[in-house]
Amino acid sequence: MALSLILACVWVFASTIVAMLPMRLQFPPGVVLFASAPALILWLSLDYGWFVGILAAGGFVSMYRNPIRYYWRKWTGKEVSE
Repeated sequence: MALSLILACVWVFASTIVAMLPMRLQFPPGVVLFASAPALILWLSLDYGWFVGILAAGGFVSMYRNPIRYYWRKWTGKEVSE
């Protein structure tokens, strides 16, 4: 049970470190962190309940709001400013 919480903390610190990198170096580790987040959120939800899962999902959306907004616009066919 504690392993999911430890991995969530490592994920948060890793995301923070990646955010401090220059933009050209953010993409590869950012994609890995972005892709691993749903599995980690699901794991936290199963271990600690739905409320913790919602909090984790809110934190994820808050940290990755710009990439989510960019890909949402791209997938829905709206104008994407780069």
